[in-house]
Amino acid sequence: MTETPNGMDKIKEQLLDAAQMHVPFDGWSETAFRAAVADAGVDPELARAACPRGAVDLAVAFHERGDAQMVKRFNETDTTDMRIRDKVALAVRYRLEAVDDKEIVRRGMTLFALPTYAADGSKLVWGTADRIWTLLGDSSDDVNWYTKRASLAAVYGATVLYWLGDETPGDAATWEFLDRRIGGIMRFEKLKAQVNKSLLLKPFTVGPNWLGRQVRPPHLRTRPDMPGSMAHGTAG
Repeated sequence: MTETPNGMDKIKEQLLDAAQMHVPFDGWSETAFRAAVADAGVDPELARAACPRGAVDLAVAFHERGDAQMVKRFNETDTTDMRIRDKVALAVRYRLEAVDDKEIVRRGMTLFALPTYAADGSKLVWGTADRIWTLLGDSSDDVNWYTKRASLAAVYGATVLYWLGDETPGDAATWEFLDRRIGGIMRFEKLKAQVNKSLLLKPFTVGPNWLGRQVRPPHLRTRPDMPGSMAHGTAG
């Protein structure tokens, strides 16, 4: 029995829905995957075809689903009069609020901390940062494209870790922590702009700026690879 690509996506969604009640207890494990297959009533062979790596593929799908929910909610919000830093903070907050159970994210941290899957986790966090900057209309086409995403990926990862341990009402402490981190990014971007405009410091930027002109984000390049794009963080 075969399924179309869309059919496989549907099966993965069904498995992901079913797995979420098992992950807090069994982690993103083969045990949780098999339980999800049974609960969803999916043929085991089709389930394996949709998720060759079993629960690992479901963990990736869980993170990507959260990204999609963040994008949808952000696009439904009027951010016309908001500052960039506030838009960034709002997007990160929406991303975290897309998760109903922190334990599922905690289990994801355990999975993506393993050397075998560390690259998957880094790629997911980078993807979240990229989605946020894309939402904000970032049009940089040089090394700034990478530095913005690398900085935000680091902020996102740190915020997830803080959020997992936050027991304040409404995660209020997390949003304060996030605001401080976003402030750091904005100060760094402002400093870069000042340095680039300074005649005194101009000689020191020649090398980095030349390198930046040689670098192109994936959407401006013919090759799909993204060197230097793996920012360590926490997927969830």
